[in-house]
Amino acid sequence: MRGDENETVDVLKADAFGRIECARQGDAVVIRRDTRGARFGLGWFARLAARHEARALRRLAGLDGVPQLLAWDGAVLVRSYLDGRPMQCGQPRDPRYFRAAHRLLKALRARGLAHNDLAKEPNWLVLADGAPAVVDFQICWITARHGALFRLLAREDLRHLLKHKRTYCPGALTPVEKRVLARRSWIARGWHATGKRLYKLIARRLFGYWDNEGGGRDGLRDAK
Repeated sequence: MRGDENETVDVLKADAFGRIECARQGDAVVIRRDTRGARFGLGWFARLAARHEARALRRLAGLDGVPQLLAWDGAVLVRSYLDGRPMQCGQPRDPRYFRAAHRLLKALRARGLAHNDLAKEPNWLVLADGAPAVVDFQICWITARHGALFRLLAREDLRHLLKHKRTYCPGALTPVEKRVLARRSWIARGWHATGKRLYKLIARRLFGYWDNEGGGRDGLRDAK
């Protein structure tokens, strides 16, 4: 679905790394990440991130709750459309959503993948049937070995999910989950002490990101 005269395109997000578009042709709907419009000097990085996401989606092929890779030509990534709303709009308050989301994280881990960006609510979807989904795998960790660092990163994914559960469904937190929330890893402590402030400064000044940990002004729409 590229360049057809019968195609309608909505730009969901445009930033220093290119554009994210929702393309419709009849009943077919896809999401495109087009790196060709990246800011001068950042094209290589935009393509690297998109290529990494394509690799992740290939590994997750067939898994419910994540986009499916449809095409990657080195500049444009095409993935399936997920009919849902970003978490901050869907506001899941049913404990079943978070139980299903936990199962989804376990499925990602079983395939050797830690997302690394689940603090952002726009990266979580509430699908039309109430089920959870996860998008945006540009900075995920992919490995064939479940070593100590991978297990730590996967645990951070879980902590971020539990932080969202604490926001939307606090009464459903179990004692074990509360203990997980209370124990921050050295990665989380170091990030909050040093990297987070620098990241926000760079993201806001250079890339124009503002909300939800760098989700961007149009991050709400990008979640699909």
